[in-house]
Amino acid sequence: MIIGIVPGIIVENGVVSSYEDRAVSIRSITVKNQCDILCNQIVKEGYLDDPSSETLNGEFTMLSNLYSGRILVIDRNFRVIKDTYDLDRGKYMISAEVLNCFNGEEISNYDDNNRYIEMTVKIEAPNSDDVLGVMLVSISTDEIVAGMDVLEKKGMLLVIIIALLVLVLGYILSGVLVRPFARVTKSIEDLTDGYLEENISVPDYTETELITDAFNKMLARVKALDDSRQEFVSNVSHELKTPLTSMKVLADSLVGQENVPIELYQEFMQDITEEIDRENKIITDLLSLVKLDKKAADLNIETVNINNLLELILKRLKPIAAKNHIELILESFRPVNAEIDEVKLTLAISNLVENAIKYNTENGWVRVSLNADHKYFYVTVADSGIGIPEDSINHIFERFYRVDKSHSREIGGTGLGLAITRSAIVMHRGAIKVYSKEHEGTTFSVRIPLIYIA
Repeated sequence: MIIGIVPGIIVENGVVSSYEDRAVSIRSITVKNQCDILCNQIVKEGYLDDPSSETLNGEFTMLSNLYSGRILVIDRNFRVIKDTYDLDRGKYMISAEVLNCFNGEEISNYDDNNRYIEMTVKIEAPNSDDVLGVMLVSISTDEIVAGMDVLEKKGMLLVIIIALLVLVLGYILSGVLVRPFARVTKSIEDLTDGYLEENISVPDYTETELITDAFNKMLARVKALDDSRQEFVSNVSHELKTPLTSMKVLADSLVGQENVPIELYQEFMQDITEEIDRENKIITDLLSLVKLDKKAADLNIETVNINNLLELILKRLKPIAAKNHIELILESFRPVNAEIDEVKLTLAISNLVENAIKYNTENGWVRVSLNADHKYFYVTVADSGIGIPEDSINHIFERFYRVDKSHSREIGGTGLGLAITRSAIVMHRGAIKVYSKEHEGTTFSVRIPLIYIA
């Protein structure tokens, strides 16, 4: 509203001021021209020596009445020989304006406080620069001021009308402009009762369209996270419940039988022990995953020799590989030192190598290679195992996802190993990729910066 009213007030003041300057200028020029004519007549008729000319006296009176002013005619002796007010006739007028005029300098001043224009006009001898007398003229500007008052009132009325129009139009337009944003707000508020089944669409303006597009993307991500959370909780509940159910069935079988043979008792207790171990492994993996979900500031970064790290990992897993008749091969192309969290990265690489051993064929092999450039180091874990079906490759890093659930249970998999691996690598600002073909083996490629970037 202020933006619309302030320019109107400025324009109104500018118009009034311009009108005043223009009116005063025109009035001064008009009066000056008429005074010049009278000065010529004064010289021709010798009015300075004999001020009894009825014609000139009448013209003086008419001019003073026309402009509500006063005319003084002063001779070279500074004596007033004509005063249209008949107040100072015969007196002497010695003032700065009169003296300057006798010296050839005419003046024209506008006194806006007292509302009059004062000017001096030279009475010169014909064909000469001799100043014979001075005409001192004061004219009223009441008419100009009255015109300014009228103009100011009309201008103020116009400003008020503009202000009212701005208020009305502003109210109407604000309602029209804000309505789409109100619809966006209403749609967002609807989320308090649950997620919307459909996306928000308010294409009225570019801004609302951008807002709704961004909101829809955020909503899709929230839905995906919520679905992932629900699926994770469901999977955790199922995975933790399964061993408990098995143990309860085994225990109930023992309790429901009398005089259980020692061999059967030991067999059932062995099965219960295995289920307890599986439950413990699931809980351990879950705790590891929770720790990896924390912010990267929890990393304990230090400079580590990656060659030695891989040798220790393979040495630790060698008994498992020997049991399955799997050959472990380490290839190091150059010495590598990097800034890592040794515990977390050891867990990640161990999971990859252990999976390569578990999901391998008898008398197979697992090859771990290490290389580096000026910025990253690369660890590749390749095996001659059973491979991963093409439709499962995009899901293997999901929590509790298992390609072959029956096989996974036989070898004790929880479905969390690759999720843990990926989280640990991502925390190091690294990346992991998988290449696999069913029945032909799998290769995991890991890339991690040599220098940790916080």
